[in-house]
Amino acid sequence: MIIVMRKILYLLSGLVFFTSCSARKATVSVSNRDVRRNNENIQKANSASIAEYTPLTSVQYIERYKAIAIQQMNLYGIPASITLAQGLFESGSGNGTLARVANNHFGIKAGSSWTGKVYYKDDDNPNDRFRVYDNAEQSFRDHSEFLKKKNYALLFELDKNDYKGWAYGLKKAGYATNPNYPNLLINIIQKYNLDQYDNPESEIQKIKRVDTVLTQIDKKTYTAQKDSTTQTNSSGKTYTVKQGDTLYNISKRFGLTVDDLKGLNDMENNNIKIGQVLVVAK
Repeated sequence: MIIVMRKILYLLSGLVFFTSCSARKATVSVSNRDVRRNNENIQKANSASIAEYTPLTSVQYIERYKAIAIQQMNLYGIPASITLAQGLFESGSGNGTLARVANNHFGIKAGSSWTGKVYYKDDDNPNDRFRVYDNAEQSFRDHSEFLKKKNYALLFELDKNDYKGWAYGLKKAGYATNPNYPNLLINIIQKYNLDQYDNPESEIQKIKRVDTVLTQIDKKTYTAQKDSTTQTNSSGKTYTVKQGDTLYNISKRFGLTVDDLKGLNDMENNNIKIGQVLVVAK
């Protein structure tokens, strides 16, 4: 009787094993088919831009996207040189599959919080999910938003001209697993002189910005305020924007969010100018 029972158990266990293997194989087969269909749909949606695509050299890539990188630097405080170097490296100067098909220039993956379209590509694992964007500008903006995560917070304490500190800081914060990642970025920055886009404005540019500001506040007020960064008025504590400031850095300095800062100043966008007086506390 015991022998019969053992045989029955062996048969049952074998049946379960066979069934589970079959189910697993079926799942992989369906998953691969879904991956293929999904990627084909993404390619069809971008077929026009893909058909018109012309391979870029690294210099052409820099010329095309440097203005966006500088804009992101002014908004978030991330060195334009770092953004451009990462874009060049991650996207293969914009010629990689993710950049061409998914407008993803920084290889940002689609985690559980991502609700947009995805593109599947083998990376750390087979069929890793990557974010899909409507255009390159969205990719650059999302890259900046991505770096606002808590583990990258210390990077924003660095000067935006300290591209070497940022390169090593990104690796330390877990942005890349390649141990040579900092040197790769630094070499790209130095090869193409990308740190020129991190430099402070020239005196001529500064004067032009100040002249624009003076159309909004009288010269006497500006002269009194230019040497004092933080003041108090009837509406609360204020801060006068200086060279190199961004909304993100100012909000962090005064314990606010960017949205809080914009709300206090009735701002519809993130644009700020040197000499502009911002309310930073009620």
